[in-house]
Amino acid sequence: MTAPAKTQIPHLPTAIAEKELRLRALMRSLGKVFVAYSGGVDSSYLAWVANAELGREAVCVLGLSPSVSEFQRMQARAFAELHGLNFQEIHTEEADDPNYQKNESNRCFFCKSELYGKLSEFAADAKVSVVLDGTNADDLSDHRPGREAAAISGVRSPLAEIGLTKDEIRELSRHAGLQTWDMPASPCLASRIAHGVPVTLERLSIVERGENALRRLGFREFRLRVHDELARVEIARPEMAALDQTIFEKIDAELRTLGFKYVTLDLGGFRSGSMNTGSTPIAKSEK
Repeated sequence: MTAPAKTQIPHLPTAIAEKELRLRALMRSLGKVFVAYSGGVDSSYLAWVANAELGREAVCVLGLSPSVSEFQRMQARAFAELHGLNFQEIHTEEADDPNYQKNESNRCFFCKSELYGKLSEFAADAKVSVVLDGTNADDLSDHRPGREAAAISGVRSPLAEIGLTKDEIRELSRHAGLQTWDMPASPCLASRIAHGVPVTLERLSIVERGENALRRLGFREFRLRVHDELARVEIARPEMAALDQTIFEKIDAELRTLGFKYVTLDLGGFRSGSMNTGSTPIAKSEK
C-alpha cells in the first residue's frame, strides 16, 4: 500500500523540505521502480523515500561482485532489514570483463554497464519500466564514466533531477533518523587501485583486508590506495591526530603482510575521488 504523502517536514530549511516533497511526488508518479541500492548515504536515502511512497512496489537491489566488500554488504543488508525495504540481491560479473580489468580511466563505465544491464533485465522480468540510481546533484560535476552507462541504459537519477546535494541528503537523512546520515562515502574496492594497475581478484582482496585492518585500528574515514607494490594510505585530517609511532608501526606491519613493498601515508589526508585528479600509477606491471 502506498504511504500517504507528507505535507510538511518540520525543523528543516524550507528549500530542502520542498525538495523532499518534490522527490516524494516523483516517486508516486513513477508507480513501480527498481532502485540500484548500495547501502551508501545517497542510495539508502533514495530507497527509504521510494519505500515510504511505494511500499512493495519499490524494489531495492544490491549488486554483488568481488569489488563490493563484505563490510558494505553487511551495512546494506542491515539498513534494508531495519527499514523494511523490499530488498533483493543480484550477482554481477564485471570482474570477468577484460575492459574492466585493464583499469583505465573509464573502468566505471564497464562496471555500471554490467550492473544496469542486469538490473534492466531483472526489472523487465518484473514488468518494471524504471530503474533508479543514487546519483546526486554534486556528482554531475565529478569524473563519472558510469553516468554514460546510466544514460545508455535509461537509468534515472531522481536525487540529481530534484537538485539534491550530498549535504542536503545527509541533512534529510539525519532528520529522518537514518543511521546512514553521517556515514563516510564507500565506493567500490576497485576505485582504490591506480588507473593502469590491473584489477584482479587478488588486489581486490588485498584492498578489502587492508581497509579492514585500518578499521580495526579505529579509523573511520580513510582509503587504501594501491599503486602496484606501493600502498598509499589516506586518513581524514581530523583522525590524523591519533597517529603516533605505535600506530605507524601497526599500519606498516599489517600492509606489508599483504605483500606491499612500500607503505606510505598521504600527508594530504583523505580526499574522495583522489584517483580521478590526473594522478598516474607508479607502475603498471603485474605483481
